Amino acid sequence: MPRLAKFAWATLVVNVAVVIYGAYVRATGSGAGCGPSWPTCNGEIIPGGLEGARVVEFTHRVTSAVAALMVAVVAIWVLRTFEKGHQIRTAAWLSGIFIISESLVGAVLVLAEWVADDASAARTVMVPVHLVNTFVLLGSLAMLAWWASGRGSVRLGAARGFGWYFAASLFGLVVVSATGGVTALADTLFPPESVGDGLSSATANAEHFLTRLRVIHPVVAIAIGAFTAWMAWTFGAGAEKRLTQRLAIAIVGLVALQFFAGMSNILFGTPVWLQLTHLTLADLLWLSLVFFGASAMETEPVPV
Repeated sequence: MPRLAKFAWATLVVNVAVVIYGAYVRATGSGAGCGPSWPTCNGEIIPGGLEGARVVEFTHRVTSAVAALMVAVVAIWVLRTFEKGHQIRTAAWLSGIFIISESLVGAVLVLAEWVADDASAARTVMVPVHLVNTFVLLGSLAMLAWWASGRGSVRLGAARGFGWYFAASLFGLVVVSATGGVTALADTLFPPESVGDGLSSATANAEHFLTRLRVIHPVVAIAIGAFTAWMAWTFGAGAEKRLTQRLAIAIVGLVALQFFAGMSNILFGTPVWLQLTHLTLADLLWLSLVFFGASAMETEPVPV
């Protein structure tokens, strides 16, 4: 595998890890660990007294900076290596654009103090925006790594009748991630003491609006998850390429695991480790779907 491909895959893995760690920052209420200061931490480049929430938030900023630097390097590397017209250049530009917007959204959350215990409507809007931006970023990096590895270009009409179903699944998972972000925020700020408590707070008029929004995610996730699994199995199980078949099986399996993880979160009161597991599975499902679509609509692979 060429060095560029190896670095592209490493960049994708590092960014997934940073996303998961970012969820840990939110779940532990450590987002205000550096105060309303960005990109510095409490006005210092390397702050003293690194402990508790401060060390969690500062670590997240350092790892985010490393991830952003890797995206910049791989994007520039691609633009200098591939000629105009190659699809990988689009993935490189999108990766660069969305890593910048990812950083800016994070900065806004910190500077506006929409972190820690803040339960404002503004934060409720920004959290799903942040997650949607993250999904687009990871999808762009995934396709960059795909083409850097010598895979063929993707033609939307290559698989007849597939494009619309695939697009619906992509959009559906974006919606699931957005509603999941709101639910995760509600679980962090207003953790239910039991399943019954969670259900009653979701319908009680006196409860905070975030707790009432919590019920939306499971309903949307079940519907979109079932559709995505059906789509993958329908178009992938009998595909000619072994890779497409394996990705279809992976998608069905990940959807099943997500259902199990989601129910476990509800039953066990959303412990942090289970929240992170749920997000990790969501990222893997998203990436598997992106690669599934690329494989199904791929022309003949072209050597790099």
